[in-house]
Amino acid sequence: MSEIISHAITALSERLSDGFEGTAKFEITGEGTIMVDETGVREGDEDADVTMIASAETFQGIIEGDVNPTAAFMTGKLKIEGNMGMAMKLGSALS
Repeated sequence: MSEIISHAITALSERLSDGFEGTAKFEITGEGTIMVDETGVREGDEDADVTMIASAETFQGIIEGDVNPTAAFMTGKLKIEGNMGMAMKLGSALS
């Protein structure tokens, strides 16, 4: 597991301590993938209701609170595939 993935899992686990209703996948370009669901956060690459794709730099900014997920999406730094409503719900939890 890369250091970026490990750090992201820790940060997301803290922010989503109650889990997440549904399944979401974060694809960090060149690093790997993270799954988020009602059981918590883990490294994995499974089917998900929504997939968010970003560079390591953008993703790190999002989880550290320096980058707004909506702004990242609007500027093309964050790509979303799947359920947009679920993406918005997850974005709110990360803001």
